[in-house]
Amino acid sequence: MTTITARPIETAAHDRLYRSLRLQIMHGEIPPGQALTLRALARQYDLSMTPVREALRRLIAEGALMLSSSGRVTTPELTNERIEELAALRALIEPELASRALPRAHLALIDRLSAINTANAEAVAKQDAVAYIRTNLEFHRTLYLRAQAPAMLAVTETVWLQLGPTMRALYGKLRRNEPPRHHRLILAALRAGDEPGLRLAVRIDVTQGLRHLAQ
Repeated sequence: MTTITARPIETAAHDRLYRSLRLQIMHGEIPPGQALTLRALARQYDLSMTPVREALRRLIAEGALMLSSSGRVTTPELTNERIEELAALRALIEPELASRALPRAHLALIDRLSAINTANAEAVAKQDAVAYIRTNLEFHRTLYLRAQAPAMLAVTETVWLQLGPTMRALYGKLRRNEPPRHHRLILAALRAGDEPGLRLAVRIDVTQGLRHLAQ
């Protein structure tokens, strides 16, 4: 009986830790090359080793964390070639998601995106890198949910997850002092029902910063 009742508790614990770490990595709260240890995470989250090990295993499978031959677990430090590859994936998938979302882009959605973009601008003004990345991804995800293409969105979120620590490094390199201007072009294209303009604005928005980082 003890084994049967403990298993759901451990499952819930590992899932909570997985989701917490996943968001931290995606939003750039953990820098590239940061080591994560079972013992430190277990102590920080007051968990046993089993749920911590399972959460890390899932994140490694998604490419959010790297496992070295010595067993060391870290956030990825991406090469220029890997950055280019992930940027190419964003350029392929995200304009398609935006295009599929366009027929369902009602005024309430556009208003919601505008509000998120305002929060993004506030994060830039405060030089809050994590809030900037979070609201930037929220802007895109809110639009892409209207595409009703869950498989494509899942692939996109995996790319975001792998890029999270690198995006934090990119923010510091670019020293942004204004929100992405292509968000305004995305909003204008949505209001006008301009599918080619929307595809172009999304493609440039999701790749231009990464191209700078890979130079």
